[in-house]
Amino acid sequence: MKEALINSAFFGVFLCLASFHVGLYLKKRFRLAIFNPLLIGTVLTVCVLLIFGIPYEKFNASASHISFFLTPITVCLAVPLYEQLSLLKRNFLAIGAGLLAGVIAGLGSIYAMAVIFGIDHTLYVTLLPKSVTAPIGMGISESLGGIVTLTVACIIATGIIGSVFGEVLLKIFGIKKAMAKGIALGCASHAMGTARALEIGDVEGAMASLAMAVTGLLTVIGAGIFANFI
Repeated sequence: MKEALINSAFFGVFLCLASFHVGLYLKKRFRLAIFNPLLIGTVLTVCVLLIFGIPYEKFNASASHISFFLTPITVCLAVPLYEQLSLLKRNFLAIGAGLLAGVIAGLGSIYAMAVIFGIDHTLYVTLLPKSVTAPIGMGISESLGGIVTLTVACIIATGIIGSVFGEVLLKIFGIKKAMAKGIALGCASHAMGTARALEIGDVEGAMASLAMAVTGLLTVIGAGIFANFI
């Protein structure tokens, strides 16, 4: 039975979707930020793989079908941005300055931690693209000589943490404007933060979509510069 499941072409897809739906149920049932569907889905998937001793390679081979939808879903995020195009035009300078500051802060924090903790160059460049979407982050890490698999893990962790705690932090610091919320979530937590922003509101989602795209572009340039610092 176990071998039949593992060798199934859609076992990984079923496990991911089932775990995610459990997370959705818990989120609706308890309405707590910690019950984030992405977080719950990830934890449940890892637990199933460990308990049943399923090799990651087998799981990944059957779950890779989901990755096909990553690009079209990312493109679809342009829809809410288009709907809020007039807002973007009115606040172009403020949005641009905010995104630039966010990227510099993200890259600068990695540099500061690398200096403080004595991180070597390979690990340093591995961590630099933590706040961009996986396809862009993987490309940056590989081009700079980083560990791509570790970069992906950091990107996922960053997205989950931002998705779970981002809105809480915004409330703590008194950030109430929809545009600022969206930019913060999209810039810091890429696609997962954007998904959370879309749940909050249309303006937040549109700004997060823009932030995610521009942050990716700026990080490609910025990471190449910061990589020379260590």
